[in-house]
Amino acid sequence: MNTWRNASLAVTATAVLALTTACGQDKGVENPNGQAVGAANPAAPADGGYGSDYGAGAADQAAAKPGGQLAVWDSKELGKVVTDSAGFTLYRFDKDTASPPKSNCEGECAKAWPVVAAGGASAAPGTDASLIGEVTRADGSKQLTIGGWPMYRFAKDTKPGDAKGQGVGGTWYASAPDGKKAGGGAGVGSGGDYGDGAAEEAGGEAADLAGLSVRKDAKLGEIIVDKNGMTVYRFKKDSAWPMKTACTGDCLKKWPVVDPVAKNDTEGILKKGFVTFSRPDGIKQQTIDCWPIYTFSGDAKAGDTNGQGVGGTWYAVSPQGKLVGAPK
Repeated sequence: MNTWRNASLAVTATAVLALTTACGQDKGVENPNGQAVGAANPAAPADGGYGSDYGAGAADQAAAKPGGQLAVWDSKELGKVVTDSAGFTLYRFDKDTASPPKSNCEGECAKAWPVVAAGGASAAPGTDASLIGEVTRADGSKQLTIGGWPMYRFAKDTKPGDAKGQGVGGTWYASAPDGKKAGGGAGVGSGGDYGDGAAEEAGGEAADLAGLSVRKDAKLGEIIVDKNGMTVYRFKKDSAWPMKTACTGDCLKKWPVVDPVAKNDTEGILKKGFVTFSRPDGIKQQTIDCWPIYTFSGDAKAGDTNGQGVGGTWYAVSPQGKLVGAPK
């Protein structure tokens, strides 16, 4: 029994030593949950973690809201487009199905494309009310459908009349009154891929990227991007050792964590301190030099750096894990 116990303690000590060495022996020891030993629970930042300059409307759209009295907007570029009662454009996703109705936008995708709740929706005047329906999502909630297609809003549409989601990723389109693609599927929005996992570069060609790699940005220089070509960020209110996060709750809706990446699935980045952070909320997050890393929901396509400097606390990350462009 003692032999087994001693062996177990030895294995545990080895694991702790390895993690300590990776993140600096003089900085302390992390417990198996990834939370610093003796550290208090991280405090939520006053600005919600995503900065007050990112469109007041976008933050409010993360939760599923009903469409209310639907309306039809006659867009010069897209033709007739369905909006909710507040005038926000409704979208459909090519990877969903209409017969039978099914949503394939979950998790991070649903943060970028908030679902339209089914309750209380009324057909737009002059349209076919029989096309209005609902679908039960994986979590049991009800989502509005038009012509069988599940309906969404876009997080970057911050005011009525915006249609920035049109053509994003070649899979997202504003909805016509019959549930078909408005404008015949023409892409006039922000472009790129957003929330469905297959990033495209500015030229429209699919990117074949490692889990984490380096991109040369015209303004910022060398910065880290994820497998979809999306810019990776750090939060100044986090700490590397003890490893702690100050981005929790609603902050994560705007700053999704970078999921764990295998070391051999990286190119050109620092491998020291390349460990997985088991956050107090149970989410697994990749770190570089022991700093938790994120992407930004306001970046609509590969190459965007809209998160740079947000709130004076969010910055792109250099290949060495440093903040890019942050004031000294």
